Amino acid sequence: MDDRDLVEALLRRDRFVTQLFFYRNCRPLFQSLIQRFGKDGVRWEYDELVSEVYMLLMEDEGRRLRSFTFKSSFYQWLKVVTLRMMMAKRDDVIEDVSQTSLYKQDEAVETGTGEEARADLERLLTKMPNRRYAEVVRKLTIEGYEMEELARELDVNIANLYNIKRRAMAQLTHVALSDKKKYGN
Repeated sequence: MDDRDLVEALLRRDRFVTQLFFYRNCRPLFQSLIQRFGKDGVRWEYDELVSEVYMLLMEDEGRRLRSFTFKSSFYQWLKVVTLRMMMAKRDDVIEDVSQTSLYKQDEAVETGTGEEARADLERLLTKMPNRRYAEVVRKLTIEGYEMEELARELDVNIANLYNIKRRAMAQLTHVALSDKKKYGN
């Protein structure tokens, strides 16, 4: 498969080609970048890097992916795009020192809106493209996991979990804002 075929398959959202490309063909490239650009022990998880790169390439109906001009190899172009993204996001770790939950079950149940809020959140979580992000939000907000407990379960360090949580909340916000069925214009 040449670069043009690959780009076309990614734009078509061909599941097989996308999986093969990101989880086999790009693995050495992405692992090398992860190794080189870890900062103060905060490292990208492979799945999160793939998700971030994929979302970047596919936003605005694949605008960035369509901008590839075939003047270099697709892997070289992807390396530059990924490096720029990683550099831009490297300082985005949010230190969340609060011990409060995002969702207080007792208060919500008392006001009578708890079930509605939970149902709305569940509906939005099903629309999130990154299943891991949806699961992190679900466990932290609905199931009441503590950060340390969830970090152990996911086998990531706390700083990385804060990164994942930040990205998950950004994705949830995007999904909620674009959810015209429930929230209108």
